Amino acid sequence: MLEFYFSYGGVLKRLRSGALGDEMDRLAEHFFTLGYKRASAKIYLSRIARFSQFAAARCGPMPIHQAVVDSYLRKFPTRSPRIGAMSALGHARRVAPERFIASTPSVDNDPDAPLLTSFSDYLRRVCGLEPRSREGVLLGSRRFLDWFHHHHSGQDLDALTAEHVLAAVEHRLSLSATSGTRTAATSHIRTFLRFLYWAGHHDQDLARVVPRTPHWRLAHLPPRLA
Repeated sequence: MLEFYFSYGGVLKRLRSGALGDEMDRLAEHFFTLGYKRASAKIYLSRIARFSQFAAARCGPMPIHQAVVDSYLRKFPTRSPRIGAMSALGHARRVAPERFIASTPSVDNDPDAPLLTSFSDYLRRVCGLEPRSREGVLLGSRRFLDWFHHHHSGQDLDALTAEHVLAAVEHRLSLSATSGTRTAATSHIRTFLRFLYWAGHHDQDLARVVPRTPHWRLAHLPPRLA
């Protein structure tokens, strides 16, 4: 199906290489079925191919962790190209969800596993969240912890400050393309910080310093309009 959009053999070979190389024909069919113009579909396929090469250099044929996606998105210094990359990766996730996995270390090698297990129990028993909702909040909390450990290696969570929280929130918002994902990112961090205070892991309720992000319904043009 790629031949419908590209004709040069070298280009086709490059597109079919990388971590998502085996899925590129399915992706081409996906854009054709959705009725995308040829020029638009070629842009999306090229964006996905660039990510595919990036991911192959980091995880080879293995499933793609969220950490690889986040690392790739950080390569874009400005908002517009980052949004374009996120949109393209959104299509890749819908066509080949089995090629992407959340970045969750095994319990044996994960020092945060007991804390996150306790947090999951809190979400179930205290907040009453269903499994699917808990999964999203836990992933957001995992990303927050990964950021903290990376930027403040060796420090315990009781050393967490408001400045740390604001820096982590700024980092997460820089990787969010829509008002909905920004709202979810801050909500997940806020819920986790509220749990830390509730469970006695921190002596301050730092959830109060997480800023509210504006979210307006119907604020964007419908995606089918040029």
